Amino acid sequence: MSKIEEAQIILKDLGLPKMQQNEISAITLLALCNIKEQDNWKDSKKISLGVSKGIMKFSNEFYGKNYAPNSRESFRRNVLHQFVQGRIADYNPDIPDLSVNSSRAHYAISKKVLEVIKTYGTKEWKAKAIEFRTSVGDLSKKYAKNKAVNRVPVKLPSGKILKLSPGKHNVVQSAIVEQFLPEFASGSELLYLGDTEQKDLFSDNKTMKEIGIPIDQHSKLPDVVLYHREKNWLYLIEAVTSHGPVSPKRMVELEEMLVNCDAGKIYVTAFPDFTEFKKWSKKIAWETEIWIAEMPSHMIHFNGDKFMGPR
Repeated sequence: MSKIEEAQIILKDLGLPKMQQNEISAITLLALCNIKEQDNWKDSKKISLGVSKGIMKFSNEFYGKNYAPNSRESFRRNVLHQFVQGRIADYNPDIPDLSVNSSRAHYAISKKVLEVIKTYGTKEWKAKAIEFRTSVGDLSKKYAKNKAVNRVPVKLPSGKILKLSPGKHNVVQSAIVEQFLPEFASGSELLYLGDTEQKDLFSDNKTMKEIGIPIDQHSKLPDVVLYHREKNWLYLIEAVTSHGPVSPKRMVELEEMLVNCDAGKIYVTAFPDFTEFKKWSKKIAWETEIWIAEMPSHMIHFNGDKFMGPR
């Protein structure tokens, strides 16, 4: 097993969240402990390192991982910030009163965790890791608790309530189900609702199969799919916060995927606000619909000859 893989196990056992058990986090731990591939964890020692000229340089020199200069923010925001929260590292231990933007900012492995890490590979490790998590708190559990509190509720037409993972994208998806559906797709049923964490959070495979939607291609479906049985209309809705709208290319992809579905297709792009709409407006396909959550009772029709309905 490589030292990077061992470092990932250490981070997991010390209670770091899954996002801080990846390669970049393992490299950071190795740098802070000054552990090279042939070293033993019992030889770990505390050294103070900056990000670019310390951790990233160590990564390149001893592990051949040459991260781009602009990656330093990823180290800070996605690794070191959590290391400090989880008592894995100390921020500016040598000069505690350094200003926030100082070029001399540095990090060092905490004294408490250093003594625990030195036992990795021995019979003491498991007990020491548990003792550490108990004394400082399990960061992965704290993050999971916070995430559960901040989840986005969405009430389905059936009355059932689902909990979407936190984030602007899922706030828009919730608005599609709770506001767009009753206003512009009244009488429709929800066939599919994705989630940024759980792609197939809600999926009516039985109905989708009946009307010719391939149920083995959920990853290619838009964020929300609604179906009006009486009209035989299929609403294909993309929620846009960071990824693109229903573009001409996306329409072609969906038409090809739904070649065996004879329902009338209505393509909708949903935005959180007008600012986001303007950002993407030049990429939106003609013959599609636009819905903006901050103005839920209005639609923008990129159609010319007709309003809501299949083309």
